[in-house]
Amino acid sequence: MTDAVRFEVLGPVRAWRGDVELELGPPRQRAALAVLLLQEGTPLSPSQLVTALWGGAEPRAAVGMVRSYVSRLRHAGVPIESVGGGYAIRTGTSDVAEFERLLSSPRDALALWHGTPLSGVNGEYAEAARERLTQLHFTAREDLAAADIAAGRHVDLSDLIAEQPLRERPRELQMLALYRAGRQAEALELFTSTQRLLESELGLDPGPELREMQRRILAADPSLAPSVSRPSQLPPDLPEFVGRASLTSALSEALTSPRAPLPVIGIEGLAAIGKTTLAVHVGHTVDFPDGRLFLDLAESPDPLSELLHGIGVTDLPASASERASLWRTRTSGRRVLVILDNARPGDDVRSLLPGAGGPAVVITARRRLYDVPHAHWTKLDGLSVQESVTLLARLVGQDRVAASARETQVLASRTAGLPQVLQAIGERLASRPEWTMAEALQRVGRPAPGAPARPPECQAIERPYESAIADLTPWQKHAFERLSAFPHFSTTTASEVLDLPPRDTTILLESLVDAHLLELAGPDAYGYQEPVRLFAESMQPDRNRPMMPEGAEGAIQTPLNGVPEAPYTLSSAGPSGGMADALA
Repeated sequence: MTDAVRFEVLGPVRAWRGDVELELGPPRQRAALAVLLLQEGTPLSPSQLVTALWGGAEPRAAVGMVRSYVSRLRHAGVPIESVGGGYAIRTGTSDVAEFERLLSSPRDALALWHGTPLSGVNGEYAEAARERLTQLHFTAREDLAAADIAAGRHVDLSDLIAEQPLRERPRELQMLALYRAGRQAEALELFTSTQRLLESELGLDPGPELREMQRRILAADPSLAPSVSRPSQLPPDLPEFVGRASLTSALSEALTSPRAPLPVIGIEGLAAIGKTTLAVHVGHTVDFPDGRLFLDLAESPDPLSELLHGIGVTDLPASASERASLWRTRTSGRRVLVILDNARPGDDVRSLLPGAGGPAVVITARRRLYDVPHAHWTKLDGLSVQESVTLLARLVGQDRVAASARETQVLASRTAGLPQVLQAIGERLASRPEWTMAEALQRVGRPAPGAPARPPECQAIERPYESAIADLTPWQKHAFERLSAFPHFSTTTASEVLDLPPRDTTILLESLVDAHLLELAGPDAYGYQEPVRLFAESMQPDRNRPMMPEGAEGAIQTPLNGVPEAPYTLSSAGPSGGMADALA
């Protein structure tokens, strides 16, 4: 079977049979072929072909020349049929027919375009056909731009406007693209410049579509906002979530408050205290019908791009400022919840805040961020003793806890309600159903230095806090260790122990409070959570005390539950180094 012939007219007139290009002859002969192709199978008589080729200025032998063109094209392999005294091409494929068929899919249609249509073909018929195809080409480019804008892609119609400066639809679409990118002023300026151009060139005002676009932009018409995908990115809620009922209720109410244009709540606290777990739990309890986004800032190389992808934007603007503006524009007025997890001082959280009038934000951080506007922060503490007992019951079984109620209370109180510690210990006990809770108090914990084995729960407990020591400056580490001899102490006591001036001592202690390694215990008073203090003691090489109070030998040794994120840069030179000056 012979290969069908493929024709191209959206550019130079060419033809192929299989992979072999046909020799179509001189320009007038190619023009005859183009005329027949544009008829899409409708026959033309020789005289009609003459008119199409010469437009009334044909030579005396024009009909004979047309017949000669047809004969040579047939000899080259072009399937021209004789139909009722005329000629037609009814087999083969042409890019112009495919282009018109694909106009509803403008991206595919435009892929067939190879330059100026009917390139090298002259005459009135060719000029009229070329103009028609060029207008279809402009329409396809406009339709593609409109589809891209609707899909959230970045669109720039500057080239199309430059090619057709008096064509209004590209300007209307460019105004919409600018508005959706958060560039409202530029969109309105484009209308003004268009108005001046049309008046000076044509003496006309902008058409109704352009005027309507200006009106809607000025009114911030909600219908101009793109449809945002409804992401559901929250991790699953914890099946054994325990406690924090009143805090969950308060945070949920704050996130859905109609009084706040953009509710922003922050949850700060030690590593593994449950900040992310609480944020996710709250996220599952509130109604945000337009979607919930979750972003771990510690893992994301490009947070803003991830957020935009999350709401369906696939083609991103080049600059960071344009992306931030587009993010606010696309989320403004939408009921979207955004959880920004593991934020650190220095993260550009402000650029990640969505638009107002619908969205809400939850930020989790080990240290409070002071550069996030209008954020309301909550410091997360450990679970209460009763909540800790409830969590243990879920992990080891209610019957087992009820059979040793007093020992369970002791075990719960000694963990200070730190969820990571409770989880690890509970799972350890669940793996030893033969142990009583009294035996657990003696068996579970960190072994003495040099012991031949290390219980598995120790690694599970301490893994989130391995960076604690590395994140402390030398003076912070020194103070954290030395002051652990005192469950509670004053600034005066600390100043004497550390041999530092009171002002430097205060700054140093406050930096440890910011890192949640110390707690405020009253006016000019500080203290440790007991598990944190015992961990601090264990850091000192000359200490080998058990981690649990009351002389419980071999009792649970609770690790430090907290890693300061970006501690103050304190001078390691001591008082002469001027820590206060280093912090100024």
